[in-house]
Amino acid sequence: MADPKGFLKVTERELPARRPVPVRILDWKEVYEPGDSAVLRRQAGRCMDCGIPFCHKGCPLGNLIPEWNDLTWRGEGRAASERLHATNNFPEFTGRLCPAPCESSCVLGINQPAVTIKQIEVSIVDEAFGNGWIEPEPPGRLTGKTVAVVGSGPAGLAAAQQLTRAGHTVAVFERDDRIGGLLRYGIPDFKMEKRHIEARLRQMQDEGTRFRAGVEIGKDISWSDLRARYDAVVIATGATVPRDLPIPGRDHDGVHFAMEYLVESNRATAGTHVPNQITAQGKHVVVIGGGDTGADCIGTAHRQGALSVTNLAIGRRPAAERPDHQPWPMMPTVFEVQSAHEEGGERTYLASTVEFLANDAGEVRALRVAETEFVDGRRVPKSGTEREIPADLVLIAMGFTGPERTAIDEQLGSVFTDRGNVQRDDDYQSTTPGVFVAGDAGRGQSLIVWAIAEGRAAAAAVDRYLMGETSLPAPVKPTDLAIGLQPA
Repeated sequence: MADPKGFLKVTERELPARRPVPVRILDWKEVYEPGDSAVLRRQAGRCMDCGIPFCHKGCPLGNLIPEWNDLTWRGEGRAASERLHATNNFPEFTGRLCPAPCESSCVLGINQPAVTIKQIEVSIVDEAFGNGWIEPEPPGRLTGKTVAVVGSGPAGLAAAQQLTRAGHTVAVFERDDRIGGLLRYGIPDFKMEKRHIEARLRQMQDEGTRFRAGVEIGKDISWSDLRARYDAVVIATGATVPRDLPIPGRDHDGVHFAMEYLVESNRATAGTHVPNQITAQGKHVVVIGGGDTGADCIGTAHRQGALSVTNLAIGRRPAAERPDHQPWPMMPTVFEVQSAHEEGGERTYLASTVEFLANDAGEVRALRVAETEFVDGRRVPKSGTEREIPADLVLIAMGFTGPERTAIDEQLGSVFTDRGNVQRDDDYQSTTPGVFVAGDAGRGQSLIVWAIAEGRAAAAAVDRYLMGETSLPAPVKPTDLAIGLQPA
């Protein structure tokens, strides 16, 4: 184990400092300062090597957390990287973007702040890339089987890398102009700079994975034609249909879905010219929705020079501490201050948007908002509490309802569930033989760590379908839930 007395000697969590707000909102670089290796080893030494490491179950990937904590504490960075990559294809993504359910289930968290698992994870992989320890792992032989992966987000990339390493010829199709899916155009650079995607894609290309950007399956190539050309197909398109807010004034100019806004911002940050870009510069911005996507909009608006930023959430403000009904080792719902929230703006809870108001030109000028009250379990606007909030730009960040289904339905005949996801069995296979489903397309909106876990598991199912057996690991079944995570 790591330091046998580490959790007794070091009782506090230590994380790298975030760059000063006045500095970081002037650029798009990641918000954290470089970490201190001595602090990292000290924090890794707090790991208790528990008899039952609940962090394994808290992580859908089953990461071998005590093992790479121990190796980090001992200064064996290359070995730590090998143990980390044994269960996770892309720790540089999860270490920056995952909400860390592993930390919520850390045994030390019963009576002390949990081990800084997420920070140790990202530090291990950054050191590995920096030292050239992460190298291509091409297959020893080719099977002659071909697989098409549709979607290049975390689920699609994980499935593609696993299947390539198993010896199959894999092509990844992406309708956008660059590979990366949500990682590329949904996540702002201040949370994850895109150089991390490029580094991993270089490894995958050197292993033999083929990337086809700018090709929309269902339009440029039909789903049925794709199935005919390849021995197997993996649907990893994500849950990209946004949840709308159908209230009066929804069609006014200046009211947009969050992803419309974030995609254009990320394109512009990458150096692409975006005509008539949606921008927050010089505007009063209102973000509807209190989740991660809403926080991404807040941080982006600050960097674009918004006059003000207001974040509205329809529900109650979560508790500051773990609530009694979500005891350890569950993942609790607690009040969170992300880096974007530190940068300014106002967060308002129990706020129900009633109407979007426009000026004479049809441009949004304000929101009519009421206090939320709960009636028979429903959240409704409370009569008599209406007020107006100035708004020149409104961003709807209320989550997603499922994958885009028309082309899949018409061209493949695959069945969808009542929740709007592509139906699949315990082997990730849809109702269309040879077509498999991984990530949010089958699960619904969820976490990046679930997407990678499902991509790995779906790859094992595809390999078994093609070869009759597989040696690829399958960390989760579609029906599995990690500790404390609710069904998506």
